[in-house]
Amino acid sequence: MQEITSRKNPIVQHLKRLGTDRTYRDACGEFLCDGIILYEEALQWGAEITYVVASRSDLATGAILVPAELLTYISPLKSPQPILFACKKAPQVPLEGADRVLILDGLQDPGNVGTLIRSASAFYVDQVILTGESADLYNPKTIRGAMGAVFRQRVCRMAVDEILEYVNETKTRDVGDATPYMGITLLGAAAGAGGRDAGGPWPERVAIAIGSEGQGISQALLERCHRTVRIPMNPACESLNAGVAGSILLWEMHRNMAQ
Repeated sequence: MQEITSRKNPIVQHLKRLGTDRTYRDACGEFLCDGIILYEEALQWGAEITYVVASRSDLATGAILVPAELLTYISPLKSPQPILFACKKAPQVPLEGADRVLILDGLQDPGNVGTLIRSASAFYVDQVILTGESADLYNPKTIRGAMGAVFRQRVCRMAVDEILEYVNETKTRDVGDATPYMGITLLGAAAGAGGRDAGGPWPERVAIAIGSEGQGISQALLERCHRTVRIPMNPACESLNAGVAGSILLWEMHRNMAQ
């Protein structure tokens, strides 16, 4: 088993930069993950793993053995797991004919983005779209928040005009009767009064846009939404965390469309 003890080792420096430098991640086409759960998810879903470093030899086949203090140096997290690994980024190709779409518009907190990718996977969302100033999909905090969903959930980044083209496209369902897919109904999540109750019936094909907690949905996207949708709650509460609110809306979408 290969063993590394120096911070100056090229592999160590490569992993360190993957965890801290988005430009470097984009140039390399790789990203950093931590923990045995994520490692097992990566193996299960066929991710292309490039390097694995661990503090114990029994954690992963072919892992490079490093001391715990070197893992602490590499990891961008305060409490790193005993295994870190790098994966190749998968191609981000939008799914044609999607029925359930989640749009994250300007969500800058990587934890919220990761949480909503995880919820999207749980509630059978076909496509997640990041737009505006949303956090990097491959930020280690996003990856950690998604808890392995990044390996199985389809996610891509689009500009607003590309989103509008995507949700308004017409496809043909291949079921023998050439029943057409009509455009996707675009709903915007809205806080406070106004908008349709999230507990009501949902369209057959739908995209739900979630904005940032501070700014909400961008005006360019909000103006093109067919209508807004809200979560009924205690009026004394101004708003919910974006990850919580989005997850509730995804559950309501799934619950009402599954009936």
